[in-house]
Amino acid sequence: MTRVGRVERTTKETSVLVEIDLDGTGQVDVSTGVGFFDHMLDQLGRHGLFDLTVKTDGDLHIDTHHTIEDTALALGAAFRQALGDKVGIYRFGNCTVPLDESLAQVTVDLSGRPYLVHTEPENMAPMIGTYDTTMTRHILESFVAQAQIALHVHVPYGRNAHHIVECQFKALARALRYACEHDRRAAGILPSTKGAL
Repeated sequence: MTRVGRVERTTKETSVLVEIDLDGTGQVDVSTGVGFFDHMLDQLGRHGLFDLTVKTDGDLHIDTHHTIEDTALALGAAFRQALGDKVGIYRFGNCTVPLDESLAQVTVDLSGRPYLVHTEPENMAPMIGTYDTTMTRHILESFVAQAQIALHVHVPYGRNAHHIVECQFKALARALRYACEHDRRAAGILPSTKGAL
């Protein structure tokens, strides 16, 4: 059974198309008009081995906020759609990723309950190109709300803003990949004592 999600989201501020295949090979085709955000989405697809298409046309003449936020919302919704019934998956995943002087620790539970815990070093550079570094938390909040997952992201240290953000996306990709994978020992079993996720 294919695990593919496709979401189109259109508002007065943005037009977004997201397609994701959880069982892909890391093929990525992304265009949001925000270069660094595109780079982060590329990391998500490639390190998660998700085939990912993202096409966003947003009101960048105002700023990047709506474009990034609406893309993250659509991505979360597509991810949730692709997960399907969650039968036979590991459900939990975690990964720690270094990027030079920075380190990100990510743990995920595909629980059906949205919750985010996010910490990163204070006093980061405010911008990476046209990317506002305060948006990283908001991306994760938006993704978690629509994907309905519990996500803990902790960056205990780091100096370079590019590295601090990028290691988070790489670790998120791997943690999601591990949580999504099928557990051969649990084939046909929903990983919950409640009987629902």
